[in-house]
Amino acid sequence: MTEAADVVVGSGPAGVAAATALLARGRAVLMLDGGKELEPAAEARRAALAATDPDDWGPEVRPAWMTPQFEGPAGQIRRYGSDFAMEVGDATFAELPGWMGLRASRAAGGLSNLWGAAVLPYRQADMAGWPVTEADLAAHYRAVAGFLPVAGRKDDLAGLFPALPMAGRSPLPYPVQVQAFLTRLAAARERLAARGLTAGAARQAVYAGCHRCGLCLHGCPYGLIWSARDQIARLRENPAFRYRPGAIVTRFAEDGSGVTLHLEGGETLNASRVFLGAGVLETARILLASAPGAATLTLRDSQHAFLPMLHRWRNATRPDRGRFHTLPQVFLELDAPDVSPFLVHAQVYSWNEFYARDLIQNYARKLPGSAPLFTALARRLMVAQIFLHSDHSHRIALTLAPDGRLRPRLEENPDTSRVVKAAAGRIGTAMRDAGLVALSFATRGGAPGSSFHVGANLPMAADPSGAQSDPLGRPSGLARLHVIDASVLPAIPATTITFPVMANAHRIASLAG
Repeated sequence: MTEAADVVVGSGPAGVAAATALLARGRAVLMLDGGKELEPAAEARRAALAATDPDDWGPEVRPAWMTPQFEGPAGQIRRYGSDFAMEVGDATFAELPGWMGLRASRAAGGLSNLWGAAVLPYRQADMAGWPVTEADLAAHYRAVAGFLPVAGRKDDLAGLFPALPMAGRSPLPYPVQVQAFLTRLAAARERLAARGLTAGAARQAVYAGCHRCGLCLHGCPYGLIWSARDQIARLRENPAFRYRPGAIVTRFAEDGSGVTLHLEGGETLNASRVFLGAGVLETARILLASAPGAATLTLRDSQHAFLPMLHRWRNATRPDRGRFHTLPQVFLELDAPDVSPFLVHAQVYSWNEFYARDLIQNYARKLPGSAPLFTALARRLMVAQIFLHSDHSHRIALTLAPDGRLRPRLEENPDTSRVVKAAAGRIGTAMRDAGLVALSFATRGGAPGSSFHVGANLPMAADPSGAQSDPLGRPSGLARLHVIDASVLPAIPATTITFPVMANAHRIASLAG
């Protein structure tokens, strides 16, 4: 049996935020993690491409880099042509239903290897009734922003999200479509506000020096999209931090002196305090295996949907030529009580290489010879990815199968389709004032869990009972085990999830013990 002080389980955004806070307190930290890395051959390809400038790439480079992502199996998201960052569904679920869009990760850095890098805090109005407030998280947002790069600018979004000051920050250069769109949004500002809509430039967790090579959705060759992997490297410079990849926790037991962790392979490890941030699926698996009386944990989802729109203006250059990036570029925040009592969040994406591919697969096949037409149409396409609060979304109940994997069951919310339709309609109508024609008939909802804005299966409460945790993420009845990932959020607001989860994990680790 191995003895340890504070143990952090998981190296994703929550895990590195908690470890950073613990080290700042002078605590010794052991991080246990699956620790999967990009395979050597794929890393060599990445490094070779990163040593060149996009202007020097031949015509074969981009297609060769993209093809492995396009060829990934259904439900699987790849980067760099690799599946290292996402577990296949059957590895996590004993019975994988066709509707399940959520996946786990055992990679170093977790699912932050795959994320779209969108950064926003939660609005206080969407945290009503929580045992923590926006003010409680403010200092921890600032602490996280000390190592999480945030690109963006100060604009009208500052009034909604004061917890993320943008003064002095710089945005990524805007692609040609986005420059035109932001100009039109600014001109329509008052008309949009009358419809309950606030618009602003997206905030992304990206380092300075973006090459605008357009490969964001396939794996940035230059490593400029932030991953929790980056913070692991910094943490390892501290002699009080130890990192153990390949250490998979199966269950735990707590007594008056500490927590005993059981690892795959039979090893046990004693810790004075444990911070569990393995991601909502892995964390649920560990909790269910550790507390046989907790038969079910129910995840709350933030339903998302895609609203395609065509712009009416003529660009000076084609959006698929020159330098550009394909991360989210504009945020739209809808505050309309007749649609939802909560904020509806939308992320707008300009041209990317998935658009023409999607149009051809879904429409051109039915019209022989029409592929060039749909390819040209894709160059005028902009897509709003709309997110709803979890109160309007489906839920996913999880139980433990005899073999230790999870068994999911969908709990449908009859309110979902109505709110998606109302939100898409309101946003689509408002976008006319900014020069876009919304194709509302083509609005497409994502599969449950596929937004990856999921959690709240062990929600924090001031006086926890049952499947709840206290404001320090301790499940009811436990004193030394703290859950720090999205599992302990009391609900899932529509705005981006990673930044608030990191701030809350940093808060818990700053106050625990």
